[in-house]
Amino acid sequence: MTPIPLSSARNEQAYGGKATQLGAAIRAGLPVPEGCALDTAFVDAIASGDPGAREELAGICAQMPGPVAVRSSAIGEDSGGASFAGQHATVLNVMGFEAVSDAVLVVRKSAWTESARAYRDRIGVDTDIRMGVVIQRLVAAEVAGVLFTCNPVTGQDELVVEAVWGLGEAVVQGLVIPDSYRMDRAGCLIECRAGFKDIRIQRMPGGLTRKEAVAEHLVEHPCLDAEKLAALHVLVSRCESVFGTGPHDIEWAFEREIPYLLQLRPVTKYSTA
Repeated sequence: MTPIPLSSARNEQAYGGKATQLGAAIRAGLPVPEGCALDTAFVDAIASGDPGAREELAGICAQMPGPVAVRSSAIGEDSGGASFAGQHATVLNVMGFEAVSDAVLVVRKSAWTESARAYRDRIGVDTDIRMGVVIQRLVAAEVAGVLFTCNPVTGQDELVVEAVWGLGEAVVQGLVIPDSYRMDRAGCLIECRAGFKDIRIQRMPGGLTRKEAVAEHLVEHPCLDAEKLAALHVLVSRCESVFGTGPHDIEWAFEREIPYLLQLRPVTKYSTA
């Protein structure tokens, strides 16, 4: 196998669950950042220092010179039985071949952590670990977060949104108390609870990210206004027209008021593990 445009990723057994889900989303016209998919054999070749694989990856990096996100796409990840949420690494704001190559290794290695192995044992999935990788244009998020198309606590048929300033890793890493919103299926706001968002994850000019203090007046100010909530409701409708009614766990980000779909996976009882 060989790296391919993310829009062409169809073979889950070669490119992993995340790549094939995003590939399907791109083909359906959903707002997914452009990128490429690395198959598991290619990732292994990078890890072994194969000169041909490194040369090919360098060519990919030359075609994607701007900041990128390097994401896990393991076989079985983001599936109906296992989300692997929070188990595998994502490396943000990566620039240049050496940094991308290092990030691929970080993502690959994350499949063998004690936490990831324990997760696999708990849910009884195949222990033959194979890691694909997704490389995408980095969305310079002003606001980001997650959205569940059912209440992950009660199971009620409603939309639950969590939002933070900056990159969404502040939610994933549990660094702040995010804003929380509940909407009914028609998109009407049921509840808005402002969080305490004193830290945001921001891009560093030379690459990677840093934690940054949020201006005092924004710490408890809601991230999402009515227009952004309406845009997320439209995004949910578009996702469900492609992938069915789910329920889904959606990762999203706004850049210059445009909502982007970063990840979509089924909600499972292990989604927040």
